[in-house]
Amino acid sequence: MCQRDAALDEARRLSHPPTLAVALGAAWVAGSFVRLEPGWLLQYADELLTLATEHGLALYRMAALVYRGWCLAALGRADEGIPLLIDGVAGYHELGLTVWRPRRLTLLGDACRMAQHWQAALAHFVEARQLAEEIADRCYQAETFRLTGDVMVAMGNRAGAEASYREAISIAQQQSAKLWELRAATSLARLWGEQGRQAEARDLLAPVCGWFTEGFSTADLKEAKLLLDQLS
Repeated sequence: MCQRDAALDEARRLSHPPTLAVALGAAWVAGSFVRLEPGWLLQYADELLTLATEHGLALYRMAALVYRGWCLAALGRADEGIPLLIDGVAGYHELGLTVWRPRRLTLLGDACRMAQHWQAALAHFVEARQLAEEIADRCYQAETFRLTGDVMVAMGNRAGAEASYREAISIAQQQSAKLWELRAATSLARLWGEQGRQAEARDLLAPVCGWFTEGFSTADLKEAKLLLDQLS
């Protein structure tokens, strides 16, 4: 992530807190999209929280709470992380900001998923999906459906999981969002593989993997390639 590091270096050189806050927030978001290790993401969140608190940057403080909360949940500290996420989501609401609220609700639902709070996770995902439609903020909608599928798998609802994964794939295809399509296709292929539908799973996943010409060291492509090998 040379551009990410260059942006952070330049923001620090400028010694301009709002610029550094933007760079740190972007570094976290970009890192989360490629599934950077939560421990690394936590460093961005912590620095952003300190910066925003010291300089009275309310918007970025809320972002930092959301990001730190998700990282803690991903690191197995959901009891600490979920309250931070709730505070961050509520803080955005108090500021009157709905932009990216569906994504924030999805992150909160994901933290609940990681804590095995299935019903809470589903409730947050439902709210995220409904709001995405209401305000036409659908950039994270495919992920919301995919994670809904993951929860349904954990609850033993494989038919519901398949429907959610299919919807995630459909949305990603409509948006030409290949990363989201890869994740959803991997999830559905894994489900089908567990059901003995290896040929269908390979036919679904192989073309999506084949679309990529770079990024082979990222977690998503490594996971998809490993699953393809197992299906073969």
